Order: sequence, then C-alpha cells, then structure tokens
Amino acid sequence: MPSSHNVTRRSFLGAVASGVALSQLALDAAQGPAPAAPAANVEADVVYGKGGDTDLHLDIYKPTGSATRRMAIVHFHGGGFTGGNKNGLAARLQTMSGRGYMNIAAQYRLAANGAARWPAQIEDVKAAIRWTRANASRLGIEPARIAVAGYSAGGHLALVAAGTANRPEFEGKGGNAGVPTDVAACLAYYAVTGSSWEGFRRQFPMPEGSSEDAWRAATPGTYIKSFPPTILFHGLADVTVPAESSMDFLKELRGANIPSELHTFAGVPHEFVGIPEFAESTSQLADFFIERHVINPRTYPPFGAGRGRGGEAGRGGEGRGGRQ
Repeated sequence: MPSSHNVTRRSFLGAVASGVALSQLALDAAQGPAPAAPAANVEADVVYGKGGDTDLHLDIYKPTGSATRRMAIVHFHGGGFTGGNKNGLAARLQTMSGRGYMNIAAQYRLAANGAARWPAQIEDVKAAIRWTRANASRLGIEPARIAVAGYSAGGHLALVAAGTANRPEFEGKGGNAGVPTDVAACLAYYAVTGSSWEGFRRQFPMPEGSSEDAWRAATPGTYIKSFPPTILFHGLADVTVPAESSMDFLKELRGANIPSELHTFAGVPHEFVGIPEFAESTSQLADFFIERHVINPRTYPPFGAGRGRGGEAGRGGEGRGGRQ
C-alpha cells in the first residue's frame, strides 16, 4: 500500500550504489524479516566436523540465480559468543544464493555458561572452511573461491579466520586435517574487531588469566598484513558494536594495502541485514566487490587531470585516463 514513508527498490538501490548514506526513511520502509529460503534449496544439518566430542553442523543454501559463481561463502552468526545459531541467517543467505553463490551457515561452539573457551570457536570456523574446500566438487565450486562472512561476534571470527590461514595454533582437530584454510575474501557485518567494542573483554570467551599476548592473538588486526580482500558493513546508529569498530579496522586494512571497503548506513542499528531492503542492498554490494576482486579481478586507472579552458586536455590526460 502506498505510503509517505515508502522507498522504491530502484531508488533505494540507486542510493546505495552511489554511496549515499541511507536515512531512517529506508529503515521505516522495512516490513520485517525476509522469508527463509525455500526448503528445496537447503540441505540442512550436514555434519562437517567435531568440536571436542560434539558433532558440528552446517546448512547448505544452493544457488537459485540464473548464473552460478562457482564460489562458496561460509557464514558465521552473531550472538556475543554465547548465543545465536545458524538458523538465524536463513533470510540473509537466500539473497546471496539468488546471486549465484553457494552459501553455508556453519555452527560453532558457544561460550554460554563457560562451556567452550577460546580458541574453540576459531577452530570450528577453520574446520568449516576445510570441509567446504574438501567438498568443492560436491558443492560445484572452485576450491580457490571460498570466502568467509560473519555478523557481529561472527564477524570477529570471520576476520580472524581471514588473517590466520593455515596457522597451526588455530586449526584444531575438527576434521579434514591438512586441507588449507586460506580464503579468497572476507565479508564482515557490524563486526567485533577488538577494543572499539567496550564489551569485548567482558564477553569474549578468553580463558581466565590469559596474558596480553593471548588477547593480541585473538584480535583480528594482529594479522592485518595477511588479509584477503575485505568488505565491511556497519550501521551508524549501532549502539551494540559502534561503527568505529569497522571504521578503525578499515584504516588498518588500508594501511596494509589490502583491497577493502566500508559501507555505512545512516540511522541503522545493529543486526540490520535481517531487514529485506538491507539484505538485498548489502548482497548487491558484496557481489560487486567479490566480482571485482575474486571472480574477475581488475584495477582501474586513475582519473586524468581536468580539461583546461578551450577544451585542452590537462597534463598527462590526452583523454586516456592520465595514468601516473
């Protein structure tokens, strides 16, 4: 039904693609969570490894688009390291599956009531990556085209995984030993990156009495020079994990010359990808980023100097991009 608060899909996506900050108007237009993927497109509760003595499960969301990217994205839910589950990602994964990606929602051990302490969580993340690569033929993907994505606390896990490929101290014994854990890209949504979130030291499942070296080893920025192309998303009205968490991390990525982007959204709180408009728009941005840096890598020449009076080309320009 028409409303003064409605935003058309075309104008909404146009605003995002042009880098325009989104207002509370777009948030008001949301009509609740998007529907979960159709059952026919999901293979649920596949055992991918062991977390201690516990079977770990994942859900496989198969591509529903007309073209397949032959690429998998392994997703890790949020929940402050103590809650949440893979089922909460259903709506989000449907939008990415519609763009031709194989999407995997993976379980990891939680720290509720002190159950699983670090590094159990990252060991489970690495096991999920190994399973995905070991099953590349079954999934119909290229083994070199595996990315990780994470949300809030899961964003922290995705970032740590992205920077610590094949490091023995994080690999664990969850299954498929010896399979590489490097990833082609990382997608982090309102991620916990360390000190920018005041609750990091209170909620992170670090064993009691751990040293400062242990804390540094659990901080994504410690491994910044080893990162693959990374894209960050954050709402500017997030009061759970402040946007500075991603802003500061982007500076670190840029300082290390890692291909990276940050997309922020005005008036938007934590966990916004459950809103249909944002599930779709962030999927579009993530797809464009992955396409440019993984699937069809390319660079762009710098802009040439502006033309002077009378239409003469500026120095180095000559109408050819003005390479420097």
